Amino acid sequence: MERGGYEALRTRLVERLVKEGIINSEKVRRAMLRVPREVFVPPSHRRYAYEDTPLPIGFGQTISAPHMVALMTEALRLEEGQKVLEIGTGSGYQAAVIAEIVAPEGSEKRGHVYTIERIPELAERARRSLEEAGYSDRVTVIVGDGSLGYPDAAPYDRIIVTAAAPEIPAPLLDQLAPGGIMVIPVGGRFFQRLLIVHKSRDGSIHTKEGTPCVFVPLVGKYGWRHF
Repeated sequence: MERGGYEALRTRLVERLVKEGIINSEKVRRAMLRVPREVFVPPSHRRYAYEDTPLPIGFGQTISAPHMVALMTEALRLEEGQKVLEIGTGSGYQAAVIAEIVAPEGSEKRGHVYTIERIPELAERARRSLEEAGYSDRVTVIVGDGSLGYPDAAPYDRIIVTAAAPEIPAPLLDQLAPGGIMVIPVGGRFFQRLLIVHKSRDGSIHTKEGTPCVFVPLVGKYGWRHF
């Protein structure tokens, strides 16, 4: 499909998510209009890039459905200049959407996204996709155990976890800055609730339950020990 065809499909999808009330801020609408999801989808599934559904990306992992990307991005309440940690790079698409908000081209307040992927092959593919889409200068991809976070660049203004944890990993709470927000699916292997976690200026934690969801497991020391 030609580039213009993808852009038309992207616009139609985003406007539908706006009408459905899933996208309710201009910054998220703009980011999802600008980031080319097709670049992050395997060639065999690109014709479905703008269907509102998860798609396989290999190694038992998926790229999240656009509505879930929008929901999680809205819940983060992102601002330009923020430093964000993502757990579960996957395809790299969610990281690109976040980068478009915290570090848009021409911004004087340049934010950054650090994203951790446990599967080296997916991390490398995400790096290539982020470079192709123009976000490699705003997103750092790290291979490792996401449940441990990335203390080298902590604290983070925002943390997003795109894999399901049995409980909120303690290292992520430690690495969330006072005043920060974390969005994370928590529950069993096959059904979770999206939690929105606020860390007060005094360090106290306040958690609100969001939408039901189904994510692949967060595998690691503070997640599920076995896939």
